[in-house]
Amino acid sequence: MRDKNILVAVLKSRADLGILLKKSWYRIPAAYLPKRKFKYVAFYQPASFGARGKRIEYYGRVSGRKIKKRVELLPKEKGHPRADDKYLKVEFAKIKKLRRPVRNIIPRRISFGFTDLRSLLSVRNILELYGVPPTERLVERRLNRAGIKTTREFNVSKNARKYRIDLAIFCGNGRIAVECDNDKAHSSKVQIRKDKAKDSFLRRLGWRVIRLKEHDMTKRLGYCVKLIKKAAQALRHRRLESS
Repeated sequence: MRDKNILVAVLKSRADLGILLKKSWYRIPAAYLPKRKFKYVAFYQPASFGARGKRIEYYGRVSGRKIKKRVELLPKEKGHPRADDKYLKVEFAKIKKLRRPVRNIIPRRISFGFTDLRSLLSVRNILELYGVPPTERLVERRLNRAGIKTTREFNVSKNARKYRIDLAIFCGNGRIAVECDNDKAHSSKVQIRKDKAKDSFLRRLGWRVIRLKEHDMTKRLGYCVKLIKKAAQALRHRRLESS
């Protein structure tokens, strides 16, 4: 088994990237320190970075660790509300740039996670990095081959609530929301509650919601397609009956 000793961390701002590249250190709130030990840190740049966002571009081997107050690390920000909070200052001898960035192509929300060096240097996207099958793409390709047109990452909003549907299908006088649930992302109690709230919201707006499990998408993809085709046919029949 590969040693997952690389912490994937998030750069909050371009200023933090500047500190990393010029001074070779990164800070982690002491209250949120990962329990697992790590020898490297890989840095995820979120969508707020613009054209250079949604990717991991840099990483470094840890050379030192120190607990410091935030104000000690950033003395120009004395008035910050967390100025006296403690942080782990992670120091690096050298920051390296990946030959090819690891992109967040689906995309997925990124927080602290762990991977191994071989994966970081070889994979092309975040899902591969975490060992998560690219289930949306698997389902989308198979549906397209079956003649069912899909719209990926379709946004639905009402009364300040907004959700993104993995795959949206418009057929007859109905709409189908296909949600592709990977085990790692949808197994926690918190996420299960969020998924149920999303389903209720969509149903109130007239969507038919189909949730597909990772096992079915990777091992029984034909079954998933049949399930969706059956729902699409039911919507078409309902249209004919009402016309």
